[in-house]
Amino acid sequence: DIMEKGPGFSKLLWDFMGGGPKVNNFKTSASVPASTPLSVQISKELSSRGFKFVGPTIVYAFMEATGMVNDHLVDCHCHASCGKTQRKPRLKAK
Repeated sequence: DIMEKGPGFSKLLWDFMGGGPKVNNFKTSASVPASTPLSVQISKELSSRGFKFVGPTIVYAFMEATGMVNDHLVDCHCHASCGKTQRKPRLKAK
C-alpha cells in the first residue's frame, strides 16, 4: 500500500495545514472557491504518490468535508463552532 511506506494518510494531509484547520470568513456562497493553491499542492502530492482522481476541486471538497477548512458562511450558525474545532492528526499505529 502506498501510505504504509510513509507517514500515514491523515498525517500527510494535516501536515499541509500548519497545525489546525483553516477558518475562512466568506459572506456569500459565491465567494467560496472550488479549489485553492493549497488544494492544488495537495493534489500534486497525492498524484505523485500514485493516487487517482485527486484533482484540486476534489481535494478541496474533501478538505471541506473533513474539517480541514471551515467554509461555513460567517452568518451560518455553524461557523463559530466549527472554527473552534482543532483537529489533530492520528498517529500511525505501530
